[in-house]
Amino acid sequence: MTSFDGHDVLGPGDEPEPRALDDIAGAGALSVLRRGMAASPELRAGLSLSALMTLSVAGGRLIVPLVIQFVLDRGFVGGAVRFGLVVIAAGGALLLTVASIFVSQIVYRRLVGVAEAVLLGLRLRTFAHLHRLSLAEHTSAKTGVLTARVTSDVEALAKFAQWGAISWIVNSVQIVGVIVVMAVYSWQLTLVTLVVHLPLLPVLRDMQRRQLRAYDILRTRVGETMGVVAETVHGLEVVRTYGQREAVRGRLHKVIDSQYRQQMRAARYFSLVLPSTDIFGVAAVAAVIGSGVYWGTGWGVTSGELVAFVFLVNMLVTPITSLGETLDQTQTALAGWWKILNVLDTEVEVAEPSAGDVRPLPVGALAVVAEDVEFSYRGSDRVLHGIDVDLEAGSSVAVVGETGSGKTTFAMLLARLADPTSGRVLLGGVDLRSVSAEDRRGSVRMVPQDGFLFDTTVGNNIRFGRTGATDSDVEDAVAELGLGSWVSGLPLGLETRVGERGSSLSVGERQLVALVRAQLADPGLLILDEATSAVDPETEQTLERALEHLAEGRTTVSVAHRLSTAERSDTVLVFDRGLIVERGPHAELAVAGGIYEGLYASWLGNTRSQSS
Repeated sequence: MTSFDGHDVLGPGDEPEPRALDDIAGAGALSVLRRGMAASPELRAGLSLSALMTLSVAGGRLIVPLVIQFVLDRGFVGGAVRFGLVVIAAGGALLLTVASIFVSQIVYRRLVGVAEAVLLGLRLRTFAHLHRLSLAEHTSAKTGVLTARVTSDVEALAKFAQWGAISWIVNSVQIVGVIVVMAVYSWQLTLVTLVVHLPLLPVLRDMQRRQLRAYDILRTRVGETMGVVAETVHGLEVVRTYGQREAVRGRLHKVIDSQYRQQMRAARYFSLVLPSTDIFGVAAVAAVIGSGVYWGTGWGVTSGELVAFVFLVNMLVTPITSLGETLDQTQTALAGWWKILNVLDTEVEVAEPSAGDVRPLPVGALAVVAEDVEFSYRGSDRVLHGIDVDLEAGSSVAVVGETGSGKTTFAMLLARLADPTSGRVLLGGVDLRSVSAEDRRGSVRMVPQDGFLFDTTVGNNIRFGRTGATDSDVEDAVAELGLGSWVSGLPLGLETRVGERGSSLSVGERQLVALVRAQLADPGLLILDEATSAVDPETEQTLERALEHLAEGRTTVSVAHRLSTAERSDTVLVFDRGLIVERGPHAELAVAGGIYEGLYASWLGNTRSQSS
């Protein structure tokens, strides 16, 4: 199915992508668990001590049937009641039970602490890994889907870690402990119990596989829903302006309905688990009672042991039923974990150099050289074809071209938001792939088109430009760009809150904050991506004056939409279909009869019509 805006959306009747199913089905639950534990070292910390303490909790639950058997066989002899023995046994059982309760609280807190540590580490590692991926990787995936990996999928794992994982540990230990005690009482009755439960294993195994597949698709549906919701919220203005509410509402209904239907498919398997475990549990109790009454004397089973054995069977059935309930939560957690692990397995294309290969960038303005640079986004055709550029240090360069010509991609490579598919980029004579992240962030700054701001004050947003910057540093940066009067005109000056994504400021004001942020960083190479493309003429003049101050003593590469920027630049690079087709000063290119002359004439015509 295709939405009104051209994006592919899975509808209620659409089949899921088979590759995702094959992957998780081929891996299996145990494989996902092993990979998850390897990716979460916090889970292995203190695991032995936790298991030992859990064993003591499970042992405490075995006290009651043991005391019942002891009292029935030893407390009632020849029709007489040995009252003192009964009281001592009951009192001892009470003390051990109370102690078990306290130990279980300690175990629970410890396991919850481990679970929270696992979630924290996993969320941070996933978030950090997403930030290490290249811009090409982020371009190929919807933002909402990536957001789902560190939010919804981790939350699914959180619910499991807070209760499901603890249930698996405690109940599994209890099952093993009960079976051992049962075998001590009567291996024959133990064998009867296990034989009755044996057919349950393939039934649960088949349900588990089907449910794991269903939940894997469900996690995909959740990511799709979040992607559509995020896109709809961000495009709210466009939706209202063009009257597309019904179309968007229909699209949301389809993805939400698809998620709902998949949730019901997954729940269908869970609805079969509890009746199955109940049936086999009742059958096991009946088989033990019947076998004990009929053959018990011959097997050496006393009446007290038979009663205790029935209690033990119930104690075996209870954790099995509980694990049947936990299985549902386990499946969605494993599916979420699988999605997270796939993110962590995504190759980081922009790899940082090893310590021995790091080369420092020179101080000051940086020369820029591109040697036979080519680039293609993942799964798409080449965007840049053999780009060769040699820009002097301290020069100002305008990059122009039609939409889709490759100019923004070229600027992205200069900031190393991605690496060339082939060729190399050098700054100050140093291959950009040999520069450390810290050195690169200090020497290269890119001011993006949208001037993204965080929901805090103007001053704090500027302070993002350099770690450890003081209020005085921020004020100096504002003064150096000649923006003191603008800041003083804000309601609270630098303490003015900008709102979410800078919504309290105009587009031009957001760009001004971004420019001061770049000034504070004091880079040797400044990259401006459409910095004045969507502002009014008055604000553009303020921006241009700030840009002139910002460019002093630096190499400046501007992706220019308004060719007034190109007019003031030392060199103009004209991109067309991924190639540099013209280069030189504005004055020469404007009369050369090429692509730039046409762009310039068109821009002049638009400017004159706007002014009239």
